[in-house]
Amino acid sequence: MIRILFYVLTISAQLISVNANAQGSPSKITATLCDGFIIAGYVNDGGFINFGGPALKLTHKPFNFILGMLPSLKFKEDRTGATKNSFITPTLGAGLTIAYKHIALQAPLYYNAKTASGNGRWHAGIGLGYKF
Repeated sequence: MIRILFYVLTISAQLISVNANAQGSPSKITATLCDGFIIAGYVNDGGFINFGGPALKLTHKPFNFILGMLPSLKFKEDRTGATKNSFITPTLGAGLTIAYKHIALQAPLYYNAKTASGNGRWHAGIGLGYKF
């Protein structure tokens, strides 16, 4: 999954530089508190819904590249036989969102803390949503 994310970032950066040279339009980097998108996706055998949080945004019309924090709700049914958590849990992720006009594609990372039965680890996901 990390290789795929690396390839997506590399290709995106090349496309931006090619478009910037061809069109002569400047790119703009800004810091935002909330970027106005809602995204649903899949991570760690469950789903999530997240909303844009504080981020750095690179705008190159009609694309937006957003690297930031993702306040989220995760939906996951625990395995039977184990102690269960709630089906819906609030969490904070971090990741990259690429928006084209009003369509957004996201590659979030979420951390699951260490428990008595397992080590803590990062989980990569994928999501699709709408940018307001």
